[in-house]
Amino acid sequence: MMIQKDRVALIHYTLTDDGGSVIDSSAGGEPLAYLHGNGNLVPGLETALEGKQAGDKFKVTVAPAEGYGVRDERLVQRVPKRSLAGAGELRKGMQFQAQVGGTVRLFTVTAIIGDMVSLDGNHTLADKNLNFQIDVVEVREASAEELDHGHVHGPGGHHHH
Repeated sequence: MMIQKDRVALIHYTLTDDGGSVIDSSAGGEPLAYLHGNGNLVPGLETALEGKQAGDKFKVTVAPAEGYGVRDERLVQRVPKRSLAGAGELRKGMQFQAQVGGTVRLFTVTAIIGDMVSLDGNHTLADKNLNFQIDVVEVREASAEELDHGHVHGPGGHHHH
């Protein structure tokens, strides 16, 4: 069975940067299960997985535009501490979700200088090539519930609490 829209694929992956350092990997754990064609992976990786089947092993490099985006300096902001009231004690590396033009973005605190806080809304992997080593473990039909929810349920997938 081939990977195509609305099928579930289980993959093992290792993601490295251009220097060969491992950023993320499923090795030693459960494979990642995802519903293909529903925006659950970065676009470049979904494109590379299209048409693959169980047993396929391949490498793909996803450019920033098809990965986590190109760095956008407009997403770097300095705001007064008081505008983040209620967030508790602010620390470098803390993350907040905020609406930006109808999209929810994750902002990371990059610096705290006096009463000002620097926030960066770029993904930590923006501007980076994503080098994936992929091993397709299984491909199956999605259940009606998975199609309805737009993601996988059960092992390697999403759990509702």
